[in-house]
Amino acid sequence: MRVTIAEDSVLLREGLTRLLAEAGHEVAAAVGDAEGLLRAVAADMPDAVVADVRMPPTFTDEGLRAALVVRDRWPQVGVLVLSQWVEERYATELISGRPHGVGYLLKDRVADVTEFLGALERVAAGGSALDPEVVAQLLARSRHPLGDLTPREREVLALMAEGRSNSAIAEALVVGGGAVEKHINNIFTKLGLAPADRDHRRVLAVLRYLGTG
Repeated sequence: MRVTIAEDSVLLREGLTRLLAEAGHEVAAAVGDAEGLLRAVAADMPDAVVADVRMPPTFTDEGLRAALVVRDRWPQVGVLVLSQWVEERYATELISGRPHGVGYLLKDRVADVTEFLGALERVAAGGSALDPEVVAQLLARSRHPLGDLTPREREVLALMAEGRSNSAIAEALVVGGGAVEKHINNIFTKLGLAPADRDHRRVLAVLRYLGTG
């Protein structure tokens, strides 16, 4: 996997570069600002980008804005955004419109190398990866009625929103794969997502769960 990194902190940028290289991935470019990210992606298309939300010159949302441009201009490139804190508006904006191949993680997650690399690989493959803290806060503010879901179905949907596969959900909940499939089918039914839906029902379920669909 070829990855472009956009992080203004030299220490974190170098750390991410080394981490990815040691995991067998190629760092196509490592830049310190949003404009550099867009130039790097345009010049040498990576499989995914890792971008900090807050970057120079104002350290507000330059990184997020650049990530949105990458998502829309080069939809084949996975986009994983890193943030120091949970910023619900940014997470919602990132997954709205085209929720495929995007992720939003707190920087603390990078310390868990396996979790971070797994999230990046899911995003590069066209999946999604949302930090559990982001999911929890978005759920707390969600206005979509989920009252018909059982507590276990809510747990399954929360793990789906994190981007986990059926097998990973089964492992996390210590249940069999068949049980997970049954819960997911129940979720689809209760949310009114018919098999004939052209869009991916898993993505639609997550968007409804987060109150953006």
